[in-house]
Amino acid sequence: MQHVTIPQDRIGALIGEGGETMREIESRAEVRLDIDSETGSVRVETVGDPVKGLKGPDIVKAVGRGFSPEAALSLLEGDMRMFDLVDLKSATRNENDLRRQKGRLIGEDGRTRQLMADLTGAEVVIYGTTLGVIGEPEQVDAVRSAAEMILDGAPHGAVYSFLERKHNEMESTGIEYHEFPGGEESTGSDAGAGTAPSGPDRSNGPEPSG
Repeated sequence: MQHVTIPQDRIGALIGEGGETMREIESRAEVRLDIDSETGSVRVETVGDPVKGLKGPDIVKAVGRGFSPEAALSLLEGDMRMFDLVDLKSATRNENDLRRQKGRLIGEDGRTRQLMADLTGAEVVIYGTTLGVIGEPEQVDAVRSAAEMILDGAPHGAVYSFLERKHNEMESTGIEYHEFPGGEESTGSDAGAGTAPSGPDRSNGPEPSG
């Protein structure tokens, strides 16, 4: 059994209309979810296949960090498929720096975030103070490296060239790409010009606190 805490404004996405999303996660991951709507605490208990159950906490975390349930459940599609978070707060000096760096990661009209997703085949969501990634290890590593380049001040052109090189490398090795409607990416009013362009489910909500 594991405990996961997610932002309270993502509890609704985890439960779904009439509990539909929660039941789907429980069924497909073979876990039982005990959700405390007051605190955002979620208890994840494996009740079936232990291999699937191991992915349960990451599925919950992914929904909590802005991914759509469909994208989060894609973690069950292969043993190697993984979820990773880049903590933007630890890589920035203050709130102003955080807003500036989020703007650079998102890019004008969401271009930078979109290219990170398109050129790697990973799902990429910027939500609150994190950049989340779902994909195969090579895809996740490429997005993390690109994000770290941006956070370190690299020009966007250099980052795009890096992503194109990684794209060609992954294509040559036959890595499969996944496409989903997307997550509930929240850029907030302080995130610069970036918006969430990749899918009908992405929206600009209020800035989450964490």
